[in-house]
Amino acid sequence: MLNMTVRDAAHRVTEEMLLRAMREAAPVLQRVQAGEEKYADSQGWMDVDRWAGEKWLDQIERIAAQVKATCDAFVLIGVGGSNNAARSVIEALAEDGVEIIYAGNTLSPHALKKMLRSLEGKEYAIDCIAKNFETLEPGSSFRILREAMAKKYSPEEAARRTICTGTYGSSLEALCQREGYTFVPFPTDVGGRYSAFSFVGLLPMAVAGIDIRGLVQGGRDMAKLLHEADAESNLALRYAALRNLYHRQGYALEMLASFEPQFRWFYKWWVQLFAESEGKDGKGIFPVAAEYSEELHAVGQYLQDGAPLMFETFLDVKASTESLIIHSDGKADHFDYLNGKDFWDINRAAFEATVTAHSAKMPCVLLEVEAIDAYHFGQLFYFFQFACALSGEILGINPFDQPGVEAYKGWMFKALGK
Repeated sequence: MLNMTVRDAAHRVTEEMLLRAMREAAPVLQRVQAGEEKYADSQGWMDVDRWAGEKWLDQIERIAAQVKATCDAFVLIGVGGSNNAARSVIEALAEDGVEIIYAGNTLSPHALKKMLRSLEGKEYAIDCIAKNFETLEPGSSFRILREAMAKKYSPEEAARRTICTGTYGSSLEALCQREGYTFVPFPTDVGGRYSAFSFVGLLPMAVAGIDIRGLVQGGRDMAKLLHEADAESNLALRYAALRNLYHRQGYALEMLASFEPQFRWFYKWWVQLFAESEGKDGKGIFPVAAEYSEELHAVGQYLQDGAPLMFETFLDVKASTESLIIHSDGKADHFDYLNGKDFWDINRAAFEATVTAHSAKMPCVLLEVEAIDAYHFGQLFYFFQFACALSGEILGINPFDQPGVEAYKGWMFKALGK
């Protein structure tokens, strides 16, 4: 399971302060654990088995097997919550098998033509993921991909290679019925950014060869832990209460960082989760991310000597992922102090040095993850989703809606003549 520690040379939040805040938030924890009636249409993710139980996993694996048997590539058409969870795991763990290609997340003609070129000479299937099938990016990408498929396949074969993940009763389901596309459910009671444990995240992962049963089990185990723990021992409440205490002290940003590039796309999922959930009513901690050690040579300067705007949360992986030893080649390059050292240990030294340096300037929260695998990704998804719900409640906002996202759409649709 996850473990959390704090490194902060200035002791801005003491253990006594944190425990008091957790006790004060006990009613919030109880409401979230029980599920709040006012959020009933957004809390389907709370029970992992609701959309990732045996019935659904069997169906996902059956469809994924069909895709893997006939395809070199699989196009995930989706934006934001419709692709971030799947992409974070696929880019971290997938090594062999069907190539996953991403569409529906841009309106750039350059990027879209590059995506289409990447499909040339390949057998492929597509999955249009759209909860309400009104969002421009996936809708427009779905059109150009249908056109590309019509040039390559017969109408019957194109239909067999087209999957849509949408809500029952939607115009997307009606389109599937007319055209003979495979239709699978996008949960009506789960928002996109909370949809990792459903067809939305699990089907692309399964096609990519990810152990989705391990991932779901990680989510189940974390859910059990967080739903049973009381206010003084609940890890998600501890994290949520701590970040809100820092916020009250004037820290407006939280930076998620790690020394493992495998988390590169997980950062995007995490940023969307907290930005879209907490950024409303003039409130919220702004989430940002940094990939170390590369960005120590960029934002590291600001973190060390710039304005005290943020606190930092590190994902600290405990188990070694790989081993690579540096050997001497007999050439005088002044790096002989590295002879015989493993890059795992070098990377750990950089991590420890960075936490020591940064915690002298700002609060640093360390979330210890045992390993980078499907099981622990499942734990991380559920932990942060549950913590986000708690943090939003403590902040006094609705952590499940996103009214601000619609602001630009009206102007865009007007410009396009909708």
